[in-house]
Amino acid sequence: MISRLLVANRGEIACRVFRTCRDLGVSTVAVYSDADAGALHVREADAAVRLPGAAPSETYLRGDLIVKAALAAGADAVHPGYGFLSENADFARTVIDAGLVWIGPPPAAIEAMASKTRAKELLGIEPLDPARVAESDLPVLVKAAAGGGGRGMRIVRELADLAGELESASAEAASAFGDGEVFVEPYVEDGRHVEVQLLCDAHGTVWALGTRDCSLQRRHQKVIEEAPAPGLPAALEASLLDTAVRAAKAVGYVGAGTVEFLVADGRAHFLEMNTRLQVEHPVTEEVYGVDLVALQLAVAEGAKLPPETPAPRGHAIEARLYAEDPARGWAPQTGALRLFDVPAGVRLDTGYASGDAIGVHYDPMIAKLTVHAPTRDGAVRKLARALERTRIHGPVTNRDLLVASLRHPEYATADRLDTGFYDRNLPALTTAPEGAEPAAVAAALAAASARRGRFGGGWRNLRSQDETRTYGGTGGDHEVRYRPTRDGGYEVTAPEGVRVVAAAPDRVSLETAGVVRHFDVTAYEDGTVHVGGHRLTARPRFTDPREQTAPGSLLAPMPGTVVRVADGLAVGDAVTAGQPLLWLEAMKMEHRVTAPASGTLTALHAAPGRQVEVGALLAVVRTEERPEAQS
Repeated sequence: MISRLLVANRGEIACRVFRTCRDLGVSTVAVYSDADAGALHVREADAAVRLPGAAPSETYLRGDLIVKAALAAGADAVHPGYGFLSENADFARTVIDAGLVWIGPPPAAIEAMASKTRAKELLGIEPLDPARVAESDLPVLVKAAAGGGGRGMRIVRELADLAGELESASAEAASAFGDGEVFVEPYVEDGRHVEVQLLCDAHGTVWALGTRDCSLQRRHQKVIEEAPAPGLPAALEASLLDTAVRAAKAVGYVGAGTVEFLVADGRAHFLEMNTRLQVEHPVTEEVYGVDLVALQLAVAEGAKLPPETPAPRGHAIEARLYAEDPARGWAPQTGALRLFDVPAGVRLDTGYASGDAIGVHYDPMIAKLTVHAPTRDGAVRKLARALERTRIHGPVTNRDLLVASLRHPEYATADRLDTGFYDRNLPALTTAPEGAEPAAVAAALAAASARRGRFGGGWRNLRSQDETRTYGGTGGDHEVRYRPTRDGGYEVTAPEGVRVVAAAPDRVSLETAGVVRHFDVTAYEDGTVHVGGHRLTARPRFTDPREQTAPGSLLAPMPGTVVRVADGLAVGDAVTAGQPLLWLEAMKMEHRVTAPASGTLTALHAAPGRQVEVGALLAVVRTEERPEAQS
C-alpha cells in the first residue's frame, strides 16, 4: 500500500494529485525550485524538498534530484504529474531502481510511445525527411519528439524558413523537456483535435473512457476542451476507440494514457500517444464519474479494474485560464494575483490563490474551470456565466476571450470545431466586451467619490469645467466626462445616456436605457481598476516625457530571458522588416523579436542569458529615410 507519495512536478498538477491523496489518506511530498518556494503546491503538501535553482533544466527536469528528494522525505511512491518527466523512461527506471513505486506505465511502454517518432514507427507511419522536404510537401509541422503542450512546434509554409524553424523548435524543446529531438510531418489545416482517454491495469483490462475534443487551441496549446467530442459519426468514433485500445495492448500499457488524433474530411490521422495523465482529464472524470488519479494509484498497487467500462453521463467542458493578452500575440503576463475567486458549482484546478505571484519561469496557466451538465448546451451556458462571475484581480488574462469563445456561434452550436478557430475569429473575439464603457464610468465615479471622501469638495455656484478620466481596457480606451451636482451626486456628460443612481468608492449604480446596474469597484495603486469582470487601467492625464523612447526602439513585450541573438548580428547592420533579431524565453515558450521596419541596427542591448523586464530596451532600428516627393 502506498503511504507517502511525492509528485515530481509543480503548480496545478501537483495540487490536483495532492487533493486525491488527501481523500485516500496518503501523505504528500512536494518538490520546488527557488522560484516556487512560496507556491500553493508547496503550502498544500505535508512535506516539501527544495531543488536549488530556478530553470526547469536545473530543477524539475533533474530526475536524480527528485529521487533523492523522495528518499529523503520517506516517500514510497512517485507520481510524475503530467509534464516535465512524466514521459521519461529513464526517470521511471530510476524511480523503480530506487525501490519506489512508479505511478505510471512500464518504462518499455513509455519508450515505445513517449517519443512521437518511435510511436509513429510502431504504427507504420514514417515522418518526413527534413533534408528532402519539397515545396509540394508544404505546409509541414516541425514537432518536438518528446513532451507536449505546443512547445517545440512550428508551422512552416515557406521552404526557406524550414532550417531556422528546425533550430528554433529544437532549442525550445531542449529547454522545456531536456530533449532537443524534432521531426517533420505533413500539416493538416484546420482539422479537429480529438483524443481517447485510456486506463489499463496489469491484468489485461483496458478501459477506453470515451472521446474529448480539444480543437480550440492557440500556439498548438489547448484552450477549451470537452467530453464527449460532439458530432462524431458513430463509425468514426468506434474506429478511434478501437485504434486507441489496440495501441495500448500493442505495448502492454498499464496506467492512464491518451491517444490523440487529428480528424479531417471524415478521416482520423494518428498524432501521438501521451503516456501520462492529460491536463484536460477533468472533463472525462466529470462525464464518467471517476477519479483517474485514484485509479492510477490503485493500478500501481496491483488492483484489478472492473471488466466493464463505466457508463458516461452528460457533458463536461473545461476552460484554461491563462495570464496572457490574446490581443497582443498571446503575450504572457506576470504580476501579483491580488484576488482570485470562483463561484460555487464549478470545479477548480489551480496552482494559485489570492496573493500569489505569477512569475516568468513556468507556463502562464492560472487555473482550469470545469463544469458538467446534462447537455452540451447547458454546459456551454453554465461555464460562460461562471467565467463572467469569476473575480480575477491582477495581470491581464484570457478570461474575456474564453467567454466570447464559448458564446461564438461556431463553438456554441458545434457547427465548426477545428484548430483554425482562433485564426479565423481572434479579432472579433478580442474587441471590447459588453459593458466596458459603463464599467469605465463606474471606475471614474468611484475614484471621484474616493477623492471627495479624502479631500471634500463638490458642487460650486460657478460651474467648473467637466472632469475627464480615461481608462484603457480590452478594445481600446474609454473617456469619461462628469461633473458634481448640487445634491452631492454626479452628472455624466460623456458617454451620453448614463444616469448616476449612487456612487461610492467601492460600488457605483448606473442607469442606462431605463435599466439600473450595480458595479463593484476595486482600485489599486498601480492604476489598475477592476470593475466587476472588467480590468481597466487609468491613463495618466499628462504623458511623462521620461517615458518617451527613440523611434525604432524594440522593447521587451514581456519579462523573460534572452536565449538567442541572430547569428552575426551587430550594430551597424542593415536589417529588413520582419527579420528575426533575437529570441526571448518566457513561461517556457520562445518569442521571436523582429525588426519593425527596414533600416540600420543602431543599438543592441540584448545578449544571451540576460534577464529583462517588460518594456526593457532590447535594440534600436533606425528606419530608412525616404526622400520627399518633388512637387
